Amino acid sequence: MASALRSAILPHIRVPVTNSLSLSGSMSSHLDKQAVIDRVLDLVKSVDPSKVTPDVHFQKDLGLDSLDTVEIVMALEEEFKLEIPDKEVDKIDSCHLAIEYIHNHPMAS
Repeated sequence: MASALRSAILPHIRVPVTNSLSLSGSMSSHLDKQAVIDRVLDLVKSVDPSKVTPDVHFQKDLGLDSLDTVEIVMALEEEFKLEIPDKEVDKIDSCHLAIEYIHNHPMAS
């Protein structure tokens, strides 16, 4: 379901993408965790900047429904240039889980 929903929504979403990458080492291509935190929080702050913290839950704290959460995950995919499998999309329901998933993803940029 998330895949069909993603396909229907993606052409209509415009999310500002930043190119502020921090590398954790001169030869490393893995993202620095603080850079991931900053970029995820900046993206989610478009919903409600006053409530966004690294531990904010999308539904409980921000009142987002499942469609809103899918939109956030799609924006994260765009921001970090990766594709999150549908079975993982359903698990990402907070900034904390998004940060951990992206920080540990080898293809995130």
